[in-house]
Amino acid sequence: MPLLRGHHLICLHFFNGEGYDEAFIKNLRHTLSQADKEMITISSGADNVCAGCLHLKQNKCQYEDNAEELIKEMDAKALALLGLLCNDQIGWDTLKKRIPEMFSEWFNLYCKECNWRGACEKDEFFRELAEK
Repeated sequence: MPLLRGHHLICLHFFNGEGYDEAFIKNLRHTLSQADKEMITISSGADNVCAGCLHLKQNKCQYEDNAEELIKEMDAKALALLGLLCNDQIGWDTLKKRIPEMFSEWFNLYCKECNWRGACEKDEFFRELAEK
């Protein structure tokens, strides 16, 4: 059963094959494949995506100073916008239907300054939502 943290519940909808390295990309593809077939459990911290990330050290994000705190805040906002709590379970299709309702606020809070924005902009779903 896939385990995903708050912001990954949103951002993974825009995955287009890019990532830190081949191992990370392979892990993302595997996680998405699982999420498409099984119920997703909401994590309060490091999840299946983080497990394949080179920035995960001692179960915390070390991408930059204060990364773990910033990500936890982002996760909390994602869960609030999606109407979910940690340990909830949800299907990928149900989750995808919630994204358009909250995307404008998410985009303004996080996407505008995100390092991954260029990758997301290659995704048709992202572009459709960003244009609204």
